[in-house]
Amino acid sequence: MTWSELRSRQFWRAILAELLGTLVLVSAVLGASVPGPGEAPGGPLYPAVAVGVVIVSLAHCFGEISGAQVNPAVTLSLLATRKIEFLRALVYITAQCLGASLGAGALYLALPLKTTADHFVNRVPMELNAAQALGIEVLCTFQMVFTVFSVEDQRRRECTEPGNLAIGLAHTAGVLIGARFSGAGMNPARALGPAIITGFWENHWVYWLGPVIGGILAGVSHEFFFARSASRQKLVACLTCKDIEIVETTSMTGSSLSTVTQNAMRAKQANKQENN
Repeated sequence: MTWSELRSRQFWRAILAELLGTLVLVSAVLGASVPGPGEAPGGPLYPAVAVGVVIVSLAHCFGEISGAQVNPAVTLSLLATRKIEFLRALVYITAQCLGASLGAGALYLALPLKTTADHFVNRVPMELNAAQALGIEVLCTFQMVFTVFSVEDQRRRECTEPGNLAIGLAHTAGVLIGARFSGAGMNPARALGPAIITGFWENHWVYWLGPVIGGILAGVSHEFFFARSASRQKLVACLTCKDIEIVETTSMTGSSLSTVTQNAMRAKQANKQENN
């Protein structure tokens, strides 16, 4: 990222979109998880529906601005596959964590009974240990992030499939799979915000390590093994910090590597001249 990009309006719009998007996501999921006065806990169905619906809405609102990532696990998977720069990923994650904390705090202030905030927190059930909960988080996040990458790959081919709906359903499926066993956080920011508000940090590492591992595994496996542009050369380019876009264009168009490289260099020079 260049200094001019950091000062651009588009960059700060994207940061604000991640903060506001995560705030809305966390407050919606937590609100669906908390029982009303005199009510029994509603189980995983309410938060599962809530997270699916809100993800579809956020993708529609902020997808063109920041990608509506609203999840450090998604952002880190994009970083691992070199689809986002390190500095941008760092700022996105900071905005996501801040938005999650503000969302959890706002909902906590609105609760008539503060004791119901116990339903905010992802916790490992007594019947499971931390390692088992970690495995559930990896599994749930893997299927969700893999769907995100698959949708993005189809969008690049101008597919008309309603991709936002697929991503929302993947979130819903993750909650239905793992809510009874680990809380199905699938989002470190969603775990961090309530932990800050309630002060409950037991096994908190599970809800960072699990989603991050699952997200990176999903991103890498899709990008380098299942995507249309997947190739051994693309994987080598990622590991050796070379230009992935050139290798990806070569594999998708069938052009020679030298031709694509020359075209890319000409495009970069043209962009520099336009900026000057």
